[in-house]
Order: sequence, then structure tokens, then C-alpha cells
Amino acid sequence: MTHHRFEGKVVAITGAARGIGRGIAERFAGEGASVVLADREELVMDTASSIREEFGAEAIGVVCDVTDEAAVAAFAEATDDRFGRLDVLVNNAGAITIAPLDELTLEAWDRVLRVNTTGAFLCAKAAVPLMRRGGRGGVIINAASGQARQGFIYTPHYAASKFGVVGLTQSLAKELAKDQIRVNAYCPGIVGSDMWDYNDREWGRLLGDYGPGELMAEWVSNIPLGRPGSNDDVANLLLFLASDEAAYITGQSINIDGGMFMS
Repeated sequence: MTHHRFEGKVVAITGAARGIGRGIAERFAGEGASVVLADREELVMDTASSIREEFGAEAIGVVCDVTDEAAVAAFAEATDDRFGRLDVLVNNAGAITIAPLDELTLEAWDRVLRVNTTGAFLCAKAAVPLMRRGGRGGVIINAASGQARQGFIYTPHYAASKFGVVGLTQSLAKELAKDQIRVNAYCPGIVGSDMWDYNDREWGRLLGDYGPGELMAEWVSNIPLGRPGSNDDVANLLLFLASDEAAYITGQSINIDGGMFMS
């Protein structure tokens, strides 16, 4: 049985060309939403086309670098021009690099903070007028991380950016509550993706003599539920947080990590 609990709703997702972002977009489309996919990769246009074909959903792709305020404004405008409303924004776009402190450049520090924290701020700022205008309220969901709970070695910039997302989430939740706009964050653990291939290689190189996949396997073995997360695991949480069932939840950062972090 197909559920259409997002029929008539418009959901925008950043970092949606591939990976978790694409998985999130597909699930919202499958539940009746019209979706706007933003990504800095041109591939986002193909992803939107695939979603239209597979789910019969309205889907548009927008090439957008979330660190560029003008590009983010154009993303909001494209959403408004096509659908005339926005109900849910998922700030999923993310970036990571891994380096010891003495090799961590200011450029890498700035880029990770810009994508992960500033990007979420810019997209929220552009989305809120669309949500306010209809008087229906809305939902903003920000990508945090297990590293919003505990910083990992060799990624101080990534940890800072994700702790920053939690602070942004709480502050906006307080400010936007009067508009019935709920703001929450999700903290994934280990999810199979291109980013995790990079993480396995770079952390593995810095932490010792790990072959391909060995470090991730060791980390996964320490997850209480004994497996990595999937795109669907993450999307299940987001579908709930975006739905009316979560109408009394705001300002929260929710772990979805198989029990890696329990706080």
C-alpha cells in the first residue's frame, strides 16, 4: 500500500544528486511530495529526471552551491516559481576533509564550515520567507552528525561545523516557533556512501596499517546494532520529523547511528 502523506507538499533537499540526499528525495517523492533537488553537481538534473520517471512525482533539479548566497536565493526562487510554496527544507549538503592539525589548512577549515554550517544558515534564511508567506508553517531539518556529539581525531573543522549545526538548529527553533516552523537536526553515524569510502581510506592511513574497508569494518563492529546505517534508515527519521506526527518536536538533534552515541 502506498502512503501519500506528503501529497501537496513541497520538499527541498540540498546535496541531493547522490547518496543520502538522493535517498531522502526518493522517499519523499514516493510519499507524494513534489521535490526540489539542489546540488553543486550537474548530476542533480539527471537525478531529478530519474525521480520523475520512477515515482511519477514532480521533481526539479537546481545546480546550487550552498555556500553562494546568490545561488541559494536562485534555488529558493526556482522553488517558488515552480510550486509557489515550500513546506520542508532538508539541509543535507555536507563536506569533510581529514588531516592532522599541522597539515589542516585554513582553506580546508573554511570550506567545511562554509558548506556544513554557513550553507545550512543561508538555505534556512532563503526558505523561511516562503514558509511564512502561506501561514502554514513548515519544517527545517539540518544534517548534523555523530561528530555533533563527539569530535573525532583529525577532523576538528568537521566537528566544529556539526556542533555549530546543533546550535543553529536550537536558535532557529526558538525564533521560528511563533511561525509554526519547526527546526530539528539528524545525527547519522556510519552510512555507506562515497564520503565513507574517503573516510575509510584517509582515517585508515593516518590511524595505522588498515587495508581498504578494514577501518570501517572495525568501527561497524563496535556499533551496538552491528551494522552500518542505510539511506532508508536516515530517510525514515526525516519522513517522521517532517510529518504532522512530529508536530510537537522542535529544537532537537536526533541520533540515527545504531547506538554509537547514546546522549
